[in-house]
Amino acid sequence: MNPVRILRTGRLVLTPVGGSDLADLRAFKADPSVFAVMLGGVRNAAQTADDLARDVVNWGQYGFGMWAVREGGRFVGITGMEHRPDGRGVALRFAVSHEAQGRGLAKEAAYAALRFGHDQAGLPLIVAVARESNFGSRMVLGGIGMRDAGTFEQHGYTMILYESGQPKPGNPL
Repeated sequence: MNPVRILRTGRLVLTPVGGSDLADLRAFKADPSVFAVMLGGVRNAAQTADDLARDVVNWGQYGFGMWAVREGGRFVGITGMEHRPDGRGVALRFAVSHEAQGRGLAKEAAYAALRFGHDQAGLPLIVAVARESNFGSRMVLGGIGMRDAGTFEQHGYTMILYESGQPKPGNPL
């Protein structure tokens, strides 16, 4: 594993997802209290394995991807970046387990991933999307410096688009 891709914060260690994370990811992504509001929703075992394979390829292809987030060696969530399927750009994603919520871990992990995206991966613009009703995610995104860039409708929900950075000249969102 490339040591440059391992991120450490005050409480967390973020490692690029890999095969050893599959069992944790399967349990995590099957939990509706965590994953129901994520793009794609709750995932079954096969979908999670497909996601993991794509995440591993993304690291090799783009130099960024998803991290497993651990606190004291215990898996508590995920964060990272991936291209949005709707073409809105490279998106920051994050989610922490129900037990890890409310302690600032999502903000800590998301901020580390955002900084990596700009500083190491060289992404001039990173977007994020949250349901209008998802105040927790909206607080995290605002708290790490992302700004509200408008709204759109998706699957019957009002979604808020957030941005960090600036697009390259001649490269619209």
